[in-house]
Amino acid sequence: LHWSFRGKLVTLLLSFAVLGATAYCFMVIPKGFFPTEDTGFLNASTEASEETSFEQMVKYQQQVAAIVSKNKYVEASQSSVGGGGGGGGGSNTGRVMMRLVDREHRPHAEVIVQQLRRELAAVPGVNTFVSLPPSIRIGGMQSKSLYQFTLQDTDLKNLYEWTPKVEARMAQIPGLQDVTSDLRISSPQITVDIDRDKARAMGVQAADIENTLYNAYGQRQVTTIFTASNQYYVILEVLPQYQRDPVALSKLYVRSNLPPRPDGTPTLVPLDAVARLRPDVSPVSVAHYGQLPAVTVSFNTAPGVSLGQAVDRIEEAMREIALPATITTTFVGTAQAFQESMKNTWILLGVAILVIYLVLGVLYESYIHPITILSGLPSAALGALLTLMIFGVDLNIYAIVGILLLIGIVKKNAIMMIDFALEAQRNEAKAPADAIFQGALLRFRPIMMTTLAAMFGTLPIALGMGAGADARRPLGLAVVGGLIVSQLVTLYLTPVVYIYMEQMQNKMKSWRDKRRHSKAVPPVVVEPEPAHR
Repeated sequence: LHWSFRGKLVTLLLSFAVLGATAYCFMVIPKGFFPTEDTGFLNASTEASEETSFEQMVKYQQQVAAIVSKNKYVEASQSSVGGGGGGGGGSNTGRVMMRLVDREHRPHAEVIVQQLRRELAAVPGVNTFVSLPPSIRIGGMQSKSLYQFTLQDTDLKNLYEWTPKVEARMAQIPGLQDVTSDLRISSPQITVDIDRDKARAMGVQAADIENTLYNAYGQRQVTTIFTASNQYYVILEVLPQYQRDPVALSKLYVRSNLPPRPDGTPTLVPLDAVARLRPDVSPVSVAHYGQLPAVTVSFNTAPGVSLGQAVDRIEEAMREIALPATITTTFVGTAQAFQESMKNTWILLGVAILVIYLVLGVLYESYIHPITILSGLPSAALGALLTLMIFGVDLNIYAIVGILLLIGIVKKNAIMMIDFALEAQRNEAKAPADAIFQGALLRFRPIMMTTLAAMFGTLPIALGMGAGADARRPLGLAVVGGLIVSQLVTLYLTPVVYIYMEQMQNKMKSWRDKRRHSKAVPPVVVEPEPAHR
């Protein structure tokens, strides 16, 4: 402390260096939102090509489920095929839900995700997207990956042309995994072009053709069979062997409105006699976001890559490919909430510091000493950020909460010393340097006690002990690291700042007194006596 008093200017310059280092760390640290939490569950979405039939997709899904069930870290799994696959669903999608074994018998869930991703990539004909479900899902839409990036345009042709380019560019970005989109514009279909003249001549209407197709392939329920203990739905459809090949459509017959045959049977007309069957491709559905057509590209982040880094790289990639002006892009769901939270973080920290300044200003009846107390906050933030960077943890919501906690914990060091120094100046008429020096010595023990109590109370959270510790660990690391660095800095920095602030306050007081005195005592003006005639 004597050394810091002898080199007060060096100590003050060191405080500005700490402030600059804190600002730099805030800019370069990877930023995230909600940390991934190992809840013991994993999700996997499967997707085959759009022309894949339901029966073929079942076979693919069985291969995926077999690989998942053989994994020694998977305790149980559930597999399904159909509309629950996310990202639009359909008969070519599926989903697998997994429950892992107890945490003490397996590695972290992220390690298992990477392991399953490599194993399932060997299944031909189907893409599998494995992800760790978030503890909190915010907005967005259901997709095969956690984060979504949406493109919108009023021109569908332009939107469908550029979406594959965007998806291909995002797949090349380092740190992104499981890049896929909900663009489904190549779904094979058979277009039935009705020849109205022929159909009218043969007594066939368009509604008759629609009913015939629905009876053959729509699984129409025609009746219900009731028994003593159960009931059975009777479904009308053609045999499975006639559902696999579009050629079988030519074997369908439509009931005509013409008079029945001599034997009483109704008149039937072949479908290809009144209609032309034309193969085609078309979108499965046209998705919208708000009022405009939209396509969503979803993605996951690789281990060690924060959401903030992924967002910055995607925005840079979009500037490189020069999207048309009519296409608007936006992050939705968790990625959108992350962007908004980063904008509001600075406002939150600024408001917190402003409120503390006002409270301390009222408490000490001074504009100066609240700044002295707050001078130790940059060192606390620097310690928190450096600790997060050393342990490879991004700046997320929990870490920001830890930094806010540090504001309340760290400022009590300066409050203890300044309270004693002000009391010694008023009652014992001590000089500011002597008063703050004695206050730093006498308050050293309670300062250390409170700091160590807070640090050891947060240490189990920083070490990641207990269930759900993955989410809380950034908070503990921020508090412990901030306390260690701020404790080393504020014990020497705060007394020096106090001396400089006292000198500034005395100079301001002297300047105000001189100005008040000059206004209170007006200059004496002697007027000459009037001349007598």
